[in-house]
Amino acid sequence: MSKEYIQIAFDFSNQDQFDMLVAELSELGFEGFNEEELEEGQNDGVNLSNGLGVGAGHCKTFMLSNQFETELVQNKLDIIFNKYSLTYSKSIIKEQNWNAVWESNFDPIRVGDFVGIRAHFHPEFEPTVTHDIKITPKMSFGTGTGILAILAEKLGASKVHAVDNDDWCIENAAENILNNASKVITIEKVESALQKAQFDIVLANVNRHIIEANMDELTQIGKPGGILVLSGLLIEDQSDIIKLTKSKGWQFQEAQPLNGWVSLLFNR
Repeated sequence: MSKEYIQIAFDFSNQDQFDMLVAELSELGFEGFNEEELEEGQNDGVNLSNGLGVGAGHCKTFMLSNQFETELVQNKLDIIFNKYSLTYSKSIIKEQNWNAVWESNFDPIRVGDFVGIRAHFHPEFEPTVTHDIKITPKMSFGTGTGILAILAEKLGASKVHAVDNDDWCIENAAENILNNASKVITIEKVESALQKAQFDIVLANVNRHIIEANMDELTQIGKPGGILVLSGLLIEDQSDIIKLTKSKGWQFQEAQPLNGWVSLLFNR
């Protein structure tokens, strides 16, 4: 049976507002944020707003239809958009229609000269970047692209094991690993973070609730003297997550905040 997704489309006035919306919508379970810039005074056809200025744009984000209905997201969604005096449109997207839509709107991502992420149909970065990662942009609600695993190998990791609990994510990551000629990455579908092996570095780029549910497992798979990196967190989650990790024997080292988000570094 094919899956259906709820698509939420909205305009935003500036980048700070967009970053806060992404943070709050991520907490509800929305993923796959597709951002498009708008020219001043342009109406995007959703009849949301007009006369948007510099830094304004349009975004589409997604959630499985059954998750949207089960978790009663509608009321929480209305509260968020009312707080920012914004409106949104809601539509149903069939799974089989997603790839073409995503590919047509996927833009390359560049982080200075350090790393660039592009689809196979995009030209190479000019000027060049140190690490060029090619992905096939498909529906991937979670860590399914394998970007962090691919980058870990490019940065010198001798062995990388990537896990996810979604079949589409596993398929997409495997394709991207192949396209980037990765040699030391293995990938596995799992129901939790628990592994038989232990690792020098454990990286979890997921939301707070998944980190909390898997903290025992994340601790068990980390080697003594190892490193734990947690990202995908809101800044307001920081103190609670630090308290939790300390209770499991980790020592907090550093926080890197950016636009309402934070990544946390621990060792033991």
